[in-house]
Amino acid sequence: MKSIDTTPEFVAAIYGGMEQRLTIARRRLARPLSFAEKILLCHLDDPEGQELVPGQSYLLLRPDRVAMQDATAQMALLQFMCAGRKATAVPTTVHCDHLIQARVGALTDIGNAQAENEEVYDFLRTVSNKYGIGFWKPGAGIIHQVVLENYAFPGGLMIGTDSHTPNAGGLGMIASGVGGADAVDVMAGFPWEVLYPKRTGVLLTGALSGWTSPKDVILKLCQILTTKGGTNRVVEFIGPGVQNLSCTGKATITNMGAELGATASVFPFDDRMDAYLHGTRRAALADLAQQHRALLTADPEVAADPRKYFDTLIEIDLSTLEPHIVGPHTPDLARPVSQMAADVARSGYPVRLSSALIGSCTNSSYEDISRAADIAEQARAHGMKMPIPFLVSPGSEQIHATIQRDGQMASLEAVGATVLANACGPCIGQWKRDEIKDGDQNAIITSFNRNFRGRNDGNPETLAFIGSPEVVMAYGLSGRLDWNPLTDPLTAPDGTTWTLTPPRPAPDLPPAGFVRDAPGYLAPADDGGTIAVAVAANSSRLQLLTPFAAWDGQDFIELPVLLKAKGKCTTDHISMAGKWLRYRGHLDKISDNMFLGAVNAFTGEPGKGLHQLTGERGQAFPAIARDYRARGLRWVAIGDENYGEGSSREHAAMSPRHLGAAAIITRSFARIHEANLKKQGVLPLTFADPSVYDRVQETDRVSLLGLARLVPGQPVTARLRHGDGTSETFELRHTLNAEQIDWFKAGAALNLLAAKAT
Repeated sequence: MKSIDTTPEFVAAIYGGMEQRLTIARRRLARPLSFAEKILLCHLDDPEGQELVPGQSYLLLRPDRVAMQDATAQMALLQFMCAGRKATAVPTTVHCDHLIQARVGALTDIGNAQAENEEVYDFLRTVSNKYGIGFWKPGAGIIHQVVLENYAFPGGLMIGTDSHTPNAGGLGMIASGVGGADAVDVMAGFPWEVLYPKRTGVLLTGALSGWTSPKDVILKLCQILTTKGGTNRVVEFIGPGVQNLSCTGKATITNMGAELGATASVFPFDDRMDAYLHGTRRAALADLAQQHRALLTADPEVAADPRKYFDTLIEIDLSTLEPHIVGPHTPDLARPVSQMAADVARSGYPVRLSSALIGSCTNSSYEDISRAADIAEQARAHGMKMPIPFLVSPGSEQIHATIQRDGQMASLEAVGATVLANACGPCIGQWKRDEIKDGDQNAIITSFNRNFRGRNDGNPETLAFIGSPEVVMAYGLSGRLDWNPLTDPLTAPDGTTWTLTPPRPAPDLPPAGFVRDAPGYLAPADDGGTIAVAVAANSSRLQLLTPFAAWDGQDFIELPVLLKAKGKCTTDHISMAGKWLRYRGHLDKISDNMFLGAVNAFTGEPGKGLHQLTGERGQAFPAIARDYRARGLRWVAIGDENYGEGSSREHAAMSPRHLGAAAIITRSFARIHEANLKKQGVLPLTFADPSVYDRVQETDRVSLLGLARLVPGQPVTARLRHGDGTSETFELRHTLNAEQIDWFKAGAALNLLAAKAT
């Protein structure tokens, strides 16, 4: 548990248990199995008794490890402290990557972060030390890159309190983003409960060439499946094209499986993964994987006839795939670069780019940076520099130190790169921009994964487009969106014109090996019993938790509609990041951002609504909710399709619960957010007739009836009383199972967990 690496002994024991469970799974299902199925079925808590109906059964799984980043870890660990455990039941790590704001450059930004977040880092360090959790210090790297380099292994099962945890699927792991309450369950020794996902197969053929990169595979897939096409599904990549992708390229693809809403994305074990394990000092794990290769790939029958074994099959020919760009405001608005200029003209996007940014957890591998550096060297040869701000976010100190040694960083700096800390920075709103004011419309291009409104810099008028690092480099050199890097010329300072050539193939592993970052890791104490956790009583950043009250057994009658959200309502809209990250450990303070980004369907204005009791309009949603709560009144919120899309942040469920939400009623939910609401004792309900959403009015009251008879699979009866006195009754569906109904009755899942520990 305390090693900086996943040990061979640990993995050998896991493979042995998986082989035993695989025998049971084969006997029960009597059919060939895909690789993803093998991982899930081989981690069942009860392989003999577990019901196995994809899309219906809730699996109880035993993950091999847990990973948390510093923003979500605060609330997760505050909850874990209430669970009554002396140490975590599975290997767990905390990674300080979210709280470092990008301002000037790496050293200054890390120094500022350490000063500004000292009490939060002290809390995370001491609570990790006490409970047997590995701690990665600020600047060591982004959680997903560090996990890939040190902890991921083929066939493993991991959960993480960040939606891009599926990054580890590039190394053959089922890795899923969850809320902190799910992580607490596993750390406390209980199984992880998740809806048995259906299977989407992606058949890859051919090989990439020229400008096309692994990033283009997932950008194309986002266009095909959309942001909700992977909900409650595992995306499994198969076919001869798989072996033509590097391990880190595979990780780029699985990382952005989060943009599909997928439970996880995974590639089978192959020689490229074997090479990466050797290259990251884990040869013993590679040898173990080779010995269990049949366990770590789909059965031959699945590979031979995939249409027979997947619920959905998508085919992508890597040889004909073009470089793509997605955005703005959503990762599924995609087009090949050859169509970008036409889209700019048709949609009225800003022609001039204001910034170009590469790196992040999605695209900061040695291969990525080397291909970007090739473009930089072409520009350098013609005397060119970036005409706009150019920011680079390395994924880990291991990558940072290695590209410094091997020269890629010098190439990027020569054309104007500002090297940021090994942290999330601009990808998650931790970007202090001085050249653009809030409300100024502008366009940026990044190699990140998310591009919702306000996501990168807090400015809703920043239009963010996403591409591969080399495509971002090319567009940055032109400074324009209405330009095609494959064909259009650039003008050098001496007036000559020239055209970029495709980046040369780059190695995914450095010939001289990686520079290791052992100093970035702190192992926990052997016995944390005497260690005190640092939480000041008067802190504005951290707040010990008070359990939510249990349900009183009564129906919810005449609850006001606090919000009817229009269109896309992501977890960023429900609980913003950016400047609010500083309060991730203080539930009451962060609740002041609840729904500030949600667009009011009645006014089109974000963050403000009608106080039904006073009649006052234009009040902030948190203020209205606080007043309702002070009057002893619960409330409901209404959402549209795929409500809660995006990050795994459970604050988007905890803040509504804290301020009095009884239920969230939508046309449909994103997977992680629906699970988070259940964990916190909020009823996630969907309209049986989606058109009822259109009939909800601003002054309506909602009653939820017959809750004492709440059972799995049976709808809830709701009554909507309109402001004119008329009313209508309709049905609401739910996906609560018996245990989840007990969470609701207890007030939250944590209340039951704590009771079991006493």
